[in-house]
Amino acid sequence: MKYNIVFQPRAVIEIQNSIDYYDNKQLGLGEEFYNEIFEYIETIILNPFYKIHSENIRILPLKKFPFVIFYWIDEIERKVFIEAVFHTSQNTEKYPKP
Repeated sequence: MKYNIVFQPRAVIEIQNSIDYYDNKQLGLGEEFYNEIFEYIETIILNPFYKIHSENIRILPLKKFPFVIFYWIDEIERKVFIEAVFHTSQNTEKYPKP
């Protein structure tokens, strides 16, 4: 059974900022980033039980782009909350906290 996705405001902003950044670098690259993110979101919807980062926060790294999706699961409600889409070169102190 699938899980529902809930995007936290921080994640939405990070995704949009990254799309804008990549589009400014090369036409169509923002769309590639968007497509990869949502490919991984589809994977999480089907099976959200990836690597535990800390306490209840899980992570799923992208392959093509240097980003990690941070999320947590509400198993009772069958919801996955996307907390952040974090560029791996950023300071780790900015990681989402449990």
